[in-house]
Amino acid sequence: MTLHQFLLILKARYRVAVSIFVVAILSALAVSLLLPKKYIAQTAVLVDMHSPDPVAAALSGPTAPSYMATQVDIISGDRVAQRVVKVLKLDQDPLTKTRWLEATNGRGSMDVWLAESLQKKLDVRPARESNVINIAYKDTDPESAATIVNAFAQAYLDINLALKTEPARLYAEWFDGQTKSLRAKLEEAQSRLSDYQQKAGIVTADERLDYETAKLGQISSQLTTVQGEGTDSQSKRNGRGDTVAEVMQSPLINGLKADIARQEAKVQETSVNLGENHPLRKRAESELASLKKQLGSETARITASIDTAYRVSKDRERELQGAVGAQKTRLLMLNKQRDELNVYRRDVESAQRAYEAVSQSASQTRLQSLTNQTNVVRLNTATAPLDPSSPKIMLNLLIAAFGGTLLGVACALMLELANRRVRSAADLVQMLDLPVLASLASSSGPRGSLPGSRRLALGN
Repeated sequence: MTLHQFLLILKARYRVAVSIFVVAILSALAVSLLLPKKYIAQTAVLVDMHSPDPVAAALSGPTAPSYMATQVDIISGDRVAQRVVKVLKLDQDPLTKTRWLEATNGRGSMDVWLAESLQKKLDVRPARESNVINIAYKDTDPESAATIVNAFAQAYLDINLALKTEPARLYAEWFDGQTKSLRAKLEEAQSRLSDYQQKAGIVTADERLDYETAKLGQISSQLTTVQGEGTDSQSKRNGRGDTVAEVMQSPLINGLKADIARQEAKVQETSVNLGENHPLRKRAESELASLKKQLGSETARITASIDTAYRVSKDRERELQGAVGAQKTRLLMLNKQRDELNVYRRDVESAQRAYEAVSQSASQTRLQSLTNQTNVVRLNTATAPLDPSSPKIMLNLLIAAFGGTLLGVACALMLELANRRVRSAADLVQMLDLPVLASLASSSGPRGSLPGSRRLALGN
């Protein structure tokens, strides 16, 4: 079908197309006037995803797409809608209760039914490339639409705060219980440490241990000295009496030895000059024997003193060895007490660290549970819209005009195809597949002048 044929068909059946067009326009106008007017109230909230937490002192770093999508789901969720029902007391309206009974026959929860009804008229969309979420609500009453959308924004703020504080409150309760338990353990560990210190008589374990260690060193040094003296005394006992240093260094013995030497010389002299039986010689021999006896007595006395010193040193050595053993035993006992004391101290320190850590976490979560700040801010408050959002008469008329035009043209073509007419010579050529030799105009007008003129085309 050519454009000329299409235009001829529309010219012939324009009444049908125009009628359908007019009917579509009138229908759209009637529907637009009969439909109830609906108003859209809008508000917006700002979600600050990078605001610092004043309690946790840390930056929250959620990714923008997932976090914003989560906030949109929260606003559109059942919890926010049910809170709106409670805040506006929609469940206490008798008319609303009647509509719920008619719709559900009393089955289910009225709050859930009302929340679902509100969610159907709610539109929540995040703004593109920003942290703003737009909340819109459509209703037949502009005041009601503004009230409900503001209630949704406030309910979202409340729920957002609750989602932040409720986990912190639960954690705070749990931490409080743990704090009490750890405090009891700390007090028990401190009590065990105190009891052990009182039982062992320990005031300052390290100073006491240093004192006892120094004392052991002193006793060991004394023992070493005494052992040296004992060894020296033993060597003197085993040696000859006249070769002992004390004997050789004694002034008395040296004087006696000198006197003996002089007296021997005198005896020898008197023996040569006076004879062996001379009284002077006898007296000299008697004096010499007395000096030798005195020398032997003095040497024996020194030897006896050395032997006494040896026995005394041995007794002192045994005494010091016993003291060293006792001091070592005491040091071992003190080391054991210190180790046990350190165990009790470590128990106290461990309990103290655990208590302090849990106490700090408990304080932080308790502060978080008491906070009244969120990272969401309302940007505006919705007001009752002046103009309805639907129905849009001009838009509906334009859509009806476009649709009526298409439908009119389609109906005209369908009628033409159902009852085909010859509208031009080209139709004969197409239908008969014969060439046109001539065409005669009707008497009603010149050839090709008016739409009402008729032509007769003859083929061979």
